[in-house]
Amino acid sequence: MNHQFSFQCVLPNGIHARPANHLEQQCRQFECQITLTNHRTNNSGDAKSVLALVGTDTLLNDNCTISFEGTDSEQACQTLQTYIEQQFPHCDEALETLADDSEIVLPQSLLRHQPHLITGKRLAPGIGCGVLVAMSQVDPQQFATAIHDNNEAQRFEQALAQVSTHLNHIIATGSHHEQEITSAHLAIINDSSFIDGVTTLLATHSTANAILAVMEKLCHQLEQSASSYLRERVLDIKDVSIQLLTAAYPTVVDNQAEFSLQQPSIVIANDLTPSQFLGLDKALLQGLVLTHAGSTSHTVILARAFNIPTLSGIEIKDCAAALNHHVYVDAQLGVLAIEPSNEVSGYFDRAITLAQTLKQQQSLYAHQQATTADGHTIEVAANIACSVEADNAFAQGAEGIGLFRTEMLFMDRHQAPDEEEQFNHYREVLAAANDKPVIIRTMDIGGDKPIDYLALPHENNPFLGYRAVRIYPQFLALFHTQLTAILRASVHGKAKIMIPMIQSIEEIRWVKQQLELVKQQLTAQNIAFDADIQLGIMVEIPSVAFIVDLFCKEVDFFSIGSNDMTQYLLAVDRDNASVSKLYNSLAPAFLRLLKQVVTTAHAHGKWVGLCGELGADSKVLPLLVGAGLNEISMSAPKIAATKAQLTEINFADSQTLFSQACECATIEEVEALLEQRHAQAQVKPILVKQCVFKGADFANKEQVIQALVGNLGIQGRTDDAYKLEEDVWAREAVFSTGLGHGFAIPHTKSDHIRHSSISIAHLDKPVDWMSDSGEVDFVIMLTLNKDQGDQHMRIFAGLARKLIHESFRDSLRQAESPEAIIAIITEQIGL
Repeated sequence: MNHQFSFQCVLPNGIHARPANHLEQQCRQFECQITLTNHRTNNSGDAKSVLALVGTDTLLNDNCTISFEGTDSEQACQTLQTYIEQQFPHCDEALETLADDSEIVLPQSLLRHQPHLITGKRLAPGIGCGVLVAMSQVDPQQFATAIHDNNEAQRFEQALAQVSTHLNHIIATGSHHEQEITSAHLAIINDSSFIDGVTTLLATHSTANAILAVMEKLCHQLEQSASSYLRERVLDIKDVSIQLLTAAYPTVVDNQAEFSLQQPSIVIANDLTPSQFLGLDKALLQGLVLTHAGSTSHTVILARAFNIPTLSGIEIKDCAAALNHHVYVDAQLGVLAIEPSNEVSGYFDRAITLAQTLKQQQSLYAHQQATTADGHTIEVAANIACSVEADNAFAQGAEGIGLFRTEMLFMDRHQAPDEEEQFNHYREVLAAANDKPVIIRTMDIGGDKPIDYLALPHENNPFLGYRAVRIYPQFLALFHTQLTAILRASVHGKAKIMIPMIQSIEEIRWVKQQLELVKQQLTAQNIAFDADIQLGIMVEIPSVAFIVDLFCKEVDFFSIGSNDMTQYLLAVDRDNASVSKLYNSLAPAFLRLLKQVVTTAHAHGKWVGLCGELGADSKVLPLLVGAGLNEISMSAPKIAATKAQLTEINFADSQTLFSQACECATIEEVEALLEQRHAQAQVKPILVKQCVFKGADFANKEQVIQALVGNLGIQGRTDDAYKLEEDVWAREAVFSTGLGHGFAIPHTKSDHIRHSSISIAHLDKPVDWMSDSGEVDFVIMLTLNKDQGDQHMRIFAGLARKLIHESFRDSLRQAESPEAIIAIITEQIGL
C-alpha cells in the first residue's frame, strides 16, 4: 500500500550529511521503501541512504514529498510526518557568521604603517601569529596504481572496520562539534550507496580504484548542487575516502602523514579535511589560511570550536615569499599580514595583547566565588553533555556541574554503554571537578530522544510521553547499571544523583527502592561507594511545585529545568513555530511557580538550583538572584561573564525586583521592569581608574589610540572598537588634537560609545603626535556618546583652558597613581 506526505524544507543549510544522518536513522526502523523527492530539482533518493538524501540537493524552502511503499507504509508515514514537523527542523542550525566583509573598516592605527596585507574571507574570528607553513594535500590518485588481486573484499572490509573504529573513538571522546561532524562521516562510509558502490566494483577493480570511482561519482553529484553548502561536502567525501585508502594501503608513501607542527604556526593549505585538522597540534596551531574553504566547511566549524582564527580565499602562491617566515593572521579584519615591519608587528602584538587582556579579565572573575555586590553568594555551575567537556568547564570557572546530561552516552550508537564505560565517564568528570559538586542526571531518553536499540513505541506527543523515569521499570537492568556506575564513581568526588521527569511521590519512592537495592548489591560485593550520596529531582512538571513540601521529605535537593517547566506550565511546545511565540519564562505564572518552589524548599532546609537556558540570560540574572536560588548552571562560556555581572548586582535590590515582577500582570510588564532596571544598572562613571594608564609603553601615536580605544572594548564601554577608533581618527584628520606642552586631547562624539568615557595615558617616552604639535607624553582622550549633547566640547574647552597653566600640567605629570590623576581632573574640570 502506498502513502505519502509533502513538506517544505526549513533547514537553513538544506539536507546535508548531518541532518540526512538523522533522517536516515528514523527511516531505517521501517521495512517499507521510503523515497524523498525534491520538486525543485526533480531529484529522488532512497531515504534510508545518507548519500541518496544529500543527492536530492534539497535546500531551504524547497518543496518535497516523502513516499512510502510496503507493508508498514501507513505507520511509517504517520511517524515520519510527525518527525519532519516536530523534530527534523531542529537537527541543524544556522551557522555562526561574521559581519559582511564589506563592513570591515581597517583601522588607521594599522594602515598608517603601510602594511603588506593580503585580504581573505573571514571564517573563524581571532588573531594569531606564527611561522607560515604550507600543508601539502593528499592526492587520492597516488593510490590508483594498486593492482587487483583475490583479497580485495577482505582488504576493503578491514579498512572499513579500522576507519569505523577510529571514527567511533572520536565520537565517544570528542567535543560536541567533533561528534556531530564525525558522526556524519561515519554515516557516509556506512551508507548503503557507498558500500554497495565499492563492493560491486571489487570483482574487477582494486579496492583503491573502487573507492576512487565511487568517490568521484559522489563528488560530481554534489558539485552539481545549487547550494554552496552542499558543494562543500565534497571535501567530506574525499576525507572519508582518503581515510579508507590509507587504511587499505598503509605502505603507500604519503608525505602528509609525516606533517607535524614544530613551533607556533599559521597553516596554509588549498583544502584541509576535518581529519587533517583534528590531527594538528592545537597548542601550536595559531591560525588557518585556506584557499577554497567556505563558511560552512566542516573544517571551519571545527576551527571555530577550537578558537582557531581562519581565513579563506588566499592562494599559496600569493604568499609564497612568506613561507617559513613570521606572519600575522587577523580574522577580525580579514587580513594576512606578511613581511611585517616593526610598526606593523607592534600593531598586531598590541591587538593580541588587548585580546589576551580581555580573556584574562574574564578569567579573574571565572576563578572567583560568584558573589553579589553586597556579599550574597550563589553557585554558578556548568551544564555538560559528555565527560570531555568537564576540564574546559572548570577552566572557565564552573563551581560545579549543575547538570551532566548522561543520555548523550546512550545515543547515536548500536547498544547501550556498559557499566565500565559509564563508570569511566563519571569518574573523569568527578576527577576534573576536584571535589566540587557534580549533579549526574540519570538517562533522559525516550519520547523526543529515541534510542534505536530500545525499540520504544512511536508517540504523537513525545514531550508528554514515555520517557526518562517512566521507562526505567521496563529497562530496569539498564537503570540499575547506570546507578551502579554512578555509585562506584562517587568515591572519586562529590557526586549527586538527579532523576528527570518525576511527577509524583510514588515515582521517587520507587526510585529510592531501586537505589537501595543497588547499594545492597555493591555492599555484598565489597565495592566502595558514597553511602550518603545525595538524591534530587528535576522540577520540570508543574504538579511537583504544588507538593514540594512532600518531596522535601523524600529528596535532598531540587533543580528547576526552566525550559521544560515553562512549556509544560504554559502548554506551549517551544519547538512548534505556530505557538513558540507564547513560550516565555518571564510569564508571571512561571515566576510565581519559581517563587513557590524556592520558598517552600528553603523552608524545609533544601537546596534549589536552576539548570535551564534562563540561567545564562544576563537581563534575567537579577530576577534569578532575587528569587533566592542557591545555584544556576549554564554553558561554560557564559560563566565568567555571569560572575562578572553578579559583582554589580545587589541582592537586596534583586529581591525587591523579583517581588515586583511576581506582581506584574503580563510578560510585557515584567520585560519593562527588567529594561528599566537594566538601563539603570548600565550607567557608568565617565572617568575610572581602569581607563587611566601610568607609565604606558606605547611606541607611537597609532598605538596610543589603538590601545585606549581597545581598552574601552575590554571595559564594556563600546560594542565596536574599530568603528569608534575610526571616529577618533576622523577628528584627527580635521585638525591636530595636540595642544603643545606635550599634551594631546583626541576626542569624538560617537554612536559607537556605549558609556561616555575619558581615557588617559601618561607615556614613559614621548611620541610624535603631529608635525605642528611636537612630541606628546600625556594624552587625554574624550569619547562621548551623542546623548550627551555638547558635553564633549565643554570638557574639551575646560581641559584646554586648564592646560595653559604649567601648574596644572605639572600636577598631572607628578600624580603618582590613576586615582590621583582622576582626583585632579575631577576637581579642576568639575565632572
